[in-house]
Amino acid sequence: MGTNKRYAAAVDHRMDTRILERIAAEAGPLQSLSSAELRLDAESVTIDPRPKPAKAWVRFGATPALVDAEVCRWTADACAIRFRVGETEMKAWVWASAVTPASLGGR
Repeated sequence: MGTNKRYAAAVDHRMDTRILERIAAEAGPLQSLSSAELRLDAESVTIDPRPKPAKAWVRFGATPALVDAEVCRWTADACAIRFRVGETEMKAWVWASAVTPASLGGR
């Protein structure tokens, strides 16, 4: 039996969503960079009025997860992102190297 090419992307998205919901529920709290790591008192922060879509690596407890996010603000070294897990909006600061701009027309 072959794969369902017509709905493959939708099925993949549903599975990714379920996996992320399970990780968020079971792996521990969402990790964010500390004040000492961010150094917001010494670094300039850019606030974007139109957040940019991106893929970002976050951690729930010790478990990493790649999420579809929006970059809301950033410094030279870190990005503040927001993303959804089910109906819950989550926010975290992550290292800039953990963020990749979303491709136009990409998944």
